[in-house]
Amino acid sequence: MRAVVARSGKLACEEIAELEPQAGQVLVRTLSCGICGSDLHALHHLDHMVELGKRVGAIGGGLDPAQGVVFGHEFSAEVLDYGPGSARPLKVGTRVVTVPVLPTATGMASIGYSNIYPGGFSERMLLAEAMLIAVPNGLSDRQAAMTEPFAVGAHAVARAAIDEPSAALVIGCGPVGLAVIAGLKSRGYGPVAAADFSPARRKMAERMGADIVVDPAVESPHAKWSEMGVAATGLEQMMARMGGQTVKRAIIFECVGVPGVLQSLLDAAPNGAQIVVAGVCMTPDTIEPFIAITKQIDFRFVFGYTPEEFTATLGQIADGQIDVEPVITQAVGFDGVAAAFAALADPESQVKIVVEP
Repeated sequence: MRAVVARSGKLACEEIAELEPQAGQVLVRTLSCGICGSDLHALHHLDHMVELGKRVGAIGGGLDPAQGVVFGHEFSAEVLDYGPGSARPLKVGTRVVTVPVLPTATGMASIGYSNIYPGGFSERMLLAEAMLIAVPNGLSDRQAAMTEPFAVGAHAVARAAIDEPSAALVIGCGPVGLAVIAGLKSRGYGPVAAADFSPARRKMAERMGADIVVDPAVESPHAKWSEMGVAATGLEQMMARMGGQTVKRAIIFECVGVPGVLQSLLDAAPNGAQIVVAGVCMTPDTIEPFIAITKQIDFRFVFGYTPEEFTATLGQIADGQIDVEPVITQAVGFDGVAAAFAALADPESQVKIVVEP
């Protein structure tokens, strides 16, 4: 079967071995698969990702970067066949999504980050029978494929302290930041401010529901806290409490993942803020703990999502609570994947490109 293989920093469309489903597995045909920022990074730095994965015991730690890898973990697919002994819970032809992991005899495999189990940049995949979720009628293949990236935003929101009086600021309006905005607004939350240097990304943040958008090159996004009802200093907050006023907490979602961003947030964040770190920084970074201590900043690092959040996100997309259509800016076939990886480096032209065999 055809697949796009990543090898030595390059992408090539090749013929790879056909797949045979084993017990508990289902063979599916890929319908649509998004290109994730982690795929972009892995193309050139897969060895570093594997090294870090081994240190934390992450799924995919057994991946050999020297061998070919078929990326793709944001997918929708169609059921083709089941492994032996299957109860066949869904009919052949059913469109499905799933959390991209697969139980195997040697442990959990990560679909799209495995030398053995190809991801959605291939014509067919093996998935876990027990984890399949049928795509609701009326939802397109491309929309269904957005379940995975938007579940990342849902998880970040779920881990934040938004149930208390608060206002949110999203730093970085790439796919992760947009998913966070969508997750906030799907829960009826506000106000939400969003900041990005890219005009196109700021416009997209507005389409996803941001109440305030800021160009950091012109104005500090932290200048908006007062407008959103958040007192910046501990003294201002104390005086407000003494006057019987409700004191809102600043919730900051860091969705950039670049060294230096965390320290810049510490310097500018209001007293008592919570910083939810969703941007994946792959290099060492430095912060000054004294600033965080004296401001009593609450750091929370988030990654991925739970199966429940994944399922709920699919439901929100199907119900129209989250409109994923605006972020899908292009679709390409296997021959266009390499060019798509390059195009995603330009935030003015692309947000999410999907690959369709």
